[in-house]
Amino acid sequence: MTVPALQLNDGHTIPQLGFGVFQVDPAETAQVVSEALEAGYRHLDTAQMYRNERGVGEAIKALPREEIYLTTKLNNGFHRPDDARRAFEESLTALGTDHVDLFLIHWPLPTRYDGDFVSTWKTLEEFKADGRARSIGVSNFTPAHLERLAAETGTVPAVNQIEVHPYYGNEATRTADAAAGILTEAWSPIAQGAVLDDPVVVEIAERLGRTPSQVVLRWHVERGDIVFPKTVTPARMRENFQIFDFTLSAEDVAAITGLDRGVAGRRGPDPEVFDWIP
Repeated sequence: MTVPALQLNDGHTIPQLGFGVFQVDPAETAQVVSEALEAGYRHLDTAQMYRNERGVGEAIKALPREEIYLTTKLNNGFHRPDDARRAFEESLTALGTDHVDLFLIHWPLPTRYDGDFVSTWKTLEEFKADGRARSIGVSNFTPAHLERLAAETGTVPAVNQIEVHPYYGNEATRTADAAAGILTEAWSPIAQGAVLDDPVVVEIAERLGRTPSQVVLRWHVERGDIVFPKTVTPARMRENFQIFDFTLSAEDVAAITGLDRGVAGRRGPDPEVFDWIP
């Protein structure tokens, strides 16, 4: 099955479906990622804070590097430019590659570093300029954070990876992303499983002969977002990959979108106050 490639604002493309390794045990990562590659995934999403980049790097040795779309993210403790430069080099070493396809600031941390994520972003611009990061982007940035980058820097993020699922549509940020030409990547796409027994989702799944997970992932795709579900179960990996041979009606998309609970539906932290440094 062919995964659609979406156009980024810097001329590169990105597979719309990926495989996330958040909370995958570092000791098991190589095996889990190998199973994901066997299932057909070629877009992998990791991060310095996941502490499993090395396992990802081991797994991708089995394929030509050009077949893999590889994303990693900057650790919250390394926002200062020299720290970011050193951490980026360490990521490349751990991943066993001379470049990543996408490098992100993981969290804006507006209450840390005197609120300065701009100098961090300018450091990522260096990585893009020298080719070691084909594209650069952000994660968990709000519209206000994006406005500040636009006002003070010369590069628009290629993507903004944010929490999005039927119970938390994060529509204001998705709208700001779209207005700026930034693609939205949805993390926690099935709300850590919370939406899978929702009656609206279950009814659509039963009618279409699909699983609730497939229906919710397809909802993300229909809305134009990038999605990367996480599982360590090979059967579930294959299930999540089978979302490009059916479509949802406009009515079904609207019904799932209507499940939005606003901030009450959020599963993760608020980017405006989140300040954790590991």
